[in-house]
Amino acid sequence: MIGPSRPATLAAALLISALALPAALSQPAAAKSAKAEKSLKAIDTDNDGTIDLTEAQAAGSTTFDRLDKDKDGSVDTKELQGRLSRKELKAADPDGDKTIDKKEYDALVADRFKAADPDGDGKLDAKELKTPAGRGLLRLLK
Repeated sequence: MIGPSRPATLAAALLISALALPAALSQPAAAKSAKAEKSLKAIDTDNDGTIDLTEAQAAGSTTFDRLDKDKDGSVDTKELQGRLSRKELKAADPDGDKTIDKKEYDALVADRFKAADPDGDGKLDAKELKTPAGRGLLRLLK
């Protein structure tokens, strides 16, 4: 008995790979979607399915208070725990003291919110939170 030809075997392997690839690629996307949904629910205090600037700033304020371990009213690179790069910290620190006080953190949250809201409707949904700008905002809120 003669087995399947080499081209037929290769074609079958390619077909199986082509069918399996979308499922494999969608798993990280599904994980990001679930993470965005979970974050949205935690911050969305009025339960309308979106986050507005007031909700974002309230979550940011809570996060700031938690990060300010020494309770000196500012957070430094160590307290920020990787939420900002050194370059981002420098940009968010207009007084140049290498720390961010609550007012500066609040302004940073507002800037990140605006960047994550490309349609300008003043609300962020799960889709907008999955964007790079949305993920940047969430790093400040969690």
